[in-house]
Amino acid sequence: MKTNENQLLQNEESTSATNEKTSVENLLLFIRLKTFEKLNSLSFQLYAVLFNVKKRSLLAMVLLLGLNLTAQESAINSKPLATILTIDTKGINETPVQMASMVRVELEKLNLFQVMDIYDVNYMAEKNKININNCYGKMCLVEVGKLIKSDKMFTGSVEQIGKNIIITFRLIDVTTGSIEKSHVEEFLNLPNDLQSMVKIAMAKMFGKEPPAEPIQKSLSQKNSFEDATNNPEQSKVNLSGPRMGFVYFTGEAGKVLQLPKDKGGYNSYPVLFQFGYQFEVQYLNEGNNQALFEFLPMLTGFNQNIFIPSITIMNGFRNNKYGWEIAFGPTFTVVRKADGYYDSNGDWYLKNDWKDNSQINPYKIEQRIDSRGEIEFMAGFIIAAGKTFKSGKLNVPVNAYIIPNKDGLKVGVSFGFNAKRR
Repeated sequence: MKTNENQLLQNEESTSATNEKTSVENLLLFIRLKTFEKLNSLSFQLYAVLFNVKKRSLLAMVLLLGLNLTAQESAINSKPLATILTIDTKGINETPVQMASMVRVELEKLNLFQVMDIYDVNYMAEKNKININNCYGKMCLVEVGKLIKSDKMFTGSVEQIGKNIIITFRLIDVTTGSIEKSHVEEFLNLPNDLQSMVKIAMAKMFGKEPPAEPIQKSLSQKNSFEDATNNPEQSKVNLSGPRMGFVYFTGEAGKVLQLPKDKGGYNSYPVLFQFGYQFEVQYLNEGNNQALFEFLPMLTGFNQNIFIPSITIMNGFRNNKYGWEIAFGPTFTVVRKADGYYDSNGDWYLKNDWKDNSQINPYKIEQRIDSRGEIEFMAGFIIAAGKTFKSGKLNVPVNAYIIPNKDGLKVGVSFGFNAKRR
């Protein structure tokens, strides 16, 4: 009996302890819930005070945000599912799998499809025991598309043919089994720029805005202007070549040229032929513009038995898109000058021509260009502008320039030719 009584007492004490423990836990849970509710209420009130928003307005904002997220998720799910297995490659270093990854990235950027991830593609291929390595034809792609439940199949090829890279893309509708879109694009053989080529071809295929026109030209046109794209691994491009043209002398210099030699002139016309060689280096070769350094030795007037050497140093800029350029810098030339004076009739005489020893020469002694004088160096500043025309690798620059000077303005036109050199 005592044993049974002791067991009953122990059971009652255990039940009492359990009930007491449950009551304490319920009390603690109740306190936590109250504390959470209070903190939540304070947070709403603080937000309302800071942003001057009522609780109802805040609730409406939360609801609208939820609806917006739901709408976005619905819009994403409404896009057709597109799958890229592999892109065939010939004559380039990238494998079909690597090329497919490159195309997959650009297709996702267009935001037109749900693009199946490469890991999902591999999983579905293994699950359905499909060999996707040589699946490029329409029949194979449609069959695979049905098995993996894809709406569209994207395929194509990138191959080198001669001196060009040809990119061909096709979008196949799995339901109808027909080619929905196809596009072919031809580029120069610049394998380091395959990503840009894919981007251009993809944008044109789906009617999106392609990259800037200079990039397209440098990738697809042989006569595009030299830049970092069509000169890979090159930071400088040498476009040196001969220059020739005519220069017209105005002012006093033009008058002196026409005077007879016994008057200090050259007995020639004020339009002289020029011939020289331009050494050109592009030291900045990015984007739409190039920065140029130009060194130009030139001979002027030898067609009229006049020998006027000059050296010009210019810094300039050229636009890659249209070929326009502007340059400026110092120019140094060799001329003959003599000391002399103008009499009351405006006639020029050398200083030593004054023979009247009874009085000092009353006329102002000055220096002027004179064929009887001593050789001197003369510096000036040249401003030139022009355009370079292209034919394949041949460049034909045409430039006009002016050299302002106190002896008269010089105006000239020059042209030449050069070719791309590495």
